[in-house]
Amino acid sequence: MALAVVRSLGSSQRLRTPQELEDFEQELVDQYVLAMVGAGLTDSYVSAERAVVFDFIRFVSRPVWTAQPADADRYLVYLRRERGSAKSTVRHKALSLAGYFDFLISRYQAEIHLLTGHVVCQPIDEHNRPSRTEYGAGRVPPSESEVDALFSAWAASLMETRKFLPAARDYFAASLWRRAGLRIQETVMLDIRDWRPDLGEYGKLHVRFGKGSHGRGPKTRLVPAINSVDALMSWWLMDIRHQFGDDWADPDAPLLPSERRDRDTGRCRRAGDDALRSGLAGAVCCWLPAWEGKLTPHGLRHFCASSLYARGLDLKAIQDLLGHEWLSTTTRYIHVQAEHIEQAWDAANQRVAARLAGEQE
Repeated sequence: MALAVVRSLGSSQRLRTPQELEDFEQELVDQYVLAMVGAGLTDSYVSAERAVVFDFIRFVSRPVWTAQPADADRYLVYLRRERGSAKSTVRHKALSLAGYFDFLISRYQAEIHLLTGHVVCQPIDEHNRPSRTEYGAGRVPPSESEVDALFSAWAASLMETRKFLPAARDYFAASLWRRAGLRIQETVMLDIRDWRPDLGEYGKLHVRFGKGSHGRGPKTRLVPAINSVDALMSWWLMDIRHQFGDDWADPDAPLLPSERRDRDTGRCRRAGDDALRSGLAGAVCCWLPAWEGKLTPHGLRHFCASSLYARGLDLKAIQDLLGHEWLSTTTRYIHVQAEHIEQAWDAANQRVAARLAGEQE
């Protein structure tokens, strides 16, 4: 990403002309971009943050350091009502603006006041900051019996499908979401060399393109092949993958290939996320119609977390499996059955009773 030339902010001369004010405003944005690049944020993230700042500047139509909470109120309403932006988009833009104004206040408050006479305030405050969009809109996955029925019927139908190889690939990808909780992009980017059967008791998948936080680029992790993932990998690599082409022995070939070929190499291209989403959607339409249009790849990731938790895996282990930075994120993925509290209460009472009985003996 090319950066604009950053000019000096050290002048003590009061800004007076429109051009001077415009140049100073640009300098402040350039400094913010430079700080983000220095922090190691990706070009795409920096570009998106910069775009939000300029969008707000255009909306306010006056120097950014004069913005007040009322301006942010109007901007957020504009995003919701006139642009029709999603709740998550509005929240992201609000947080982006809050970060920019925190930067201005912490680094350049004194210089801005000296050059313009204004005191910068934070326009995104506790009153207009959008709440987390997840609250009240959780992705509750299907039950264990529903998911078992879906995948059993899907597996039984594979040999009867008109195009066996892409159908088997889509089933394999969805099984990774169901059993290992992989994200769809993590799945798409797997190569054959990322399967490491030599690591651990079950083998491990090397996820090289995990979701990084705050634009800091991919975050890698090793995912143990528990929950029958080891058997799934053996089936895929021994029975299916080689049928796509002779690149099956190439460690850099995609684990999930497309039927289409690269014009230059003649080898399989990497399957796209749209194809994998469509494969799951078609299977749900056929064998779990009650969830048509509702069960997504990310919904299966939620199912994986809930299923493993119900089987006794602790939250920290699930956090590591899913690649979450914060345990609080993992807890939002856990959807327990309605009787979970009652069962936990009964189990606790049984432990207390057993301990008291042992003391009396």
